[in-house]
Amino acid sequence: MPHADLPIHQRFTALVEDAPGPSWQALFERCWPGYRDWYLRSGVFGRPSYLESRRALRQHMPELVPVWERLVELAGGGDVEARALSMWCPPAYIAGCAQAVWIDPLGTQGPALVRNYDYAPALLEGNWLASRWCGQRVLAMSDCLWGALDGMNEAGLAASLSFGGRTQAGQGFGIPLVMRYLLEVSSTVDDACAILKRVPVHMSYSITLLDTEGHWATVFVGPDVATYVSRRRAITNFQHKVDWPEHAKATSAVERLTELEHLVDKTHSLPDVAAALLRPPLFQTSYRRGYGTLYSAVYQPANRVVELLWQDQRWQQSLRAPQAGERDIVFPTGPN
Repeated sequence: MPHADLPIHQRFTALVEDAPGPSWQALFERCWPGYRDWYLRSGVFGRPSYLESRRALRQHMPELVPVWERLVELAGGGDVEARALSMWCPPAYIAGCAQAVWIDPLGTQGPALVRNYDYAPALLEGNWLASRWCGQRVLAMSDCLWGALDGMNEAGLAASLSFGGRTQAGQGFGIPLVMRYLLEVSSTVDDACAILKRVPVHMSYSITLLDTEGHWATVFVGPDVATYVSRRRAITNFQHKVDWPEHAKATSAVERLTELEHLVDKTHSLPDVAAALLRPPLFQTSYRRGYGTLYSAVYQPANRVVELLWQDQRWQQSLRAPQAGERDIVFPTGPN
């Protein structure tokens, strides 16, 4: 663990590769040792078998099976690699995050999906991946090697996830792969909601969706509850109510939600909202406790543009012509 006073550095890399190939393989080789340790922390027999994992993918996400098979091949074809990449019943993980739908109070531009991703820097891939795995372009912040934390597709559907505030785990997929799936095969909020209603997830999350027609929804999913489609425009780290008070207090979940709801109350401009993402209480600095803000994002489906924001840098990409590149980010030192 680095000394508390030392700055924390993170490299973000944009990769453009239509079909899984050398770029993804290099990503895998760099990130796999950490993921392997995480996946096997309960032992090699503590996770579902290869056959169980393949069966789950074939049943719930058949369109992704050829992509999974190609990724497994690029990863060396091993049993553990295949099981981990299926993301069927993975180990539990908990993050922070805040997200909201902004609607222009003047009615002159389309709505935007805004979000802060809060987590431990050492556990962030930092890969911004542009691909065409299932036909349409998807630009997404990668997690678990081929899942997505947030992203947008060529049809103009934007999606973002946040932890739902409950520790219960059950039989289902890790949410990053579900996010990847809906971005690969959906065009509208309705399409994505239909997927979230039928695909099982292993922990509680809130997914905010926005499409080019200006339709939006925030969907509550969990392993032991029915999927609930809400009209909430802002969400942090609890769903209907605070179920984990200690986590809510540590991450200022209630305070962040109050701020977000104020920002999207139809009186603030998009630059105002984007600036607020980079200030407390929305911007968090508890990096070494696992919930510092690692990036902010603004998705604008109407023009297929997304921008990543940090304290001192901005990085804009277009779905129509994404560009490879890198950014080195230094996070402000905060509480430990």
